[in-house]
Amino acid sequence: MTGPSATFGFRDVDPQAKPGLVRGVFDRVAGRYDLMNDLMSVGVHRLWKDATAARLNPQPGESIIDCAGGTGDMARRYARMTRRAQLRRGGADARIFVVDYNAEMIAAGREKGTEPEIAWAVGDAQALPLPDRCADAYSIAFGIRNVTDVSAALREARRVLKPGGRFLCLEFSRPTTEVLRKAYDAYSFKVIPEIGARVANDRESYQYLVESIRRFPDQRTFAVMMEEAGFSKVDVTNFTGGVAALHTGRVI
Repeated sequence: MTGPSATFGFRDVDPQAKPGLVRGVFDRVAGRYDLMNDLMSVGVHRLWKDATAARLNPQPGESIIDCAGGTGDMARRYARMTRRAQLRRGGADARIFVVDYNAEMIAAGREKGTEPEIAWAVGDAQALPLPDRCADAYSIAFGIRNVTDVSAALREARRVLKPGGRFLCLEFSRPTTEVLRKAYDAYSFKVIPEIGARVANDRESYQYLVESIRRFPDQRTFAVMMEEAGFSKVDVTNFTGGVAALHTGRVI
């Protein structure tokens, strides 16, 4: 195709078409999203999320954005952590804003029950329905690779963070050794779509999700993108040999 394009799995598509295509995938998988992550990571995503929440270290009274957080998996971790901190030393309730582009994902998250600290909203990572410098921390877990313009989402994250604010992005990434890459590719392309077909009767969505991981920038490239968006103190922590990576940065 001529002109600017966006990635949708291994396909290059019109940027205006990608949001609808991605919405269709998550409309189909919303009810099984956590199961999907269990399948794609053999359950290890829960440990990665625990480590991410520990790194964010949410505190009582803080405002935290959980972007692409429709199921509330990360937000509930933050709520529990701030509540435990309140028991130790007091302080105001945290305010945790779950923003997801997909209404079905938000509905799936709310069906699991909510916490008093958590507010839910349908919104675009590239144009958050929030004012400038309103948040102490921003996290996005397994969501940024589905955004049409990743650089725009990074700039938007920086916009809503206060000076000193913390940015954390947990995403599937590039295994750091050739042996692990080959094993991961074999598992991803042969096993995950087949499990999707058998468990969810949806091979296509799982195939897209595997392909979207391969098209996402590697650890170093994404770190550079963060720096170009204005983040400082950019750091990368590989999980499970780089199968996933946690990117962190600060707003100075």
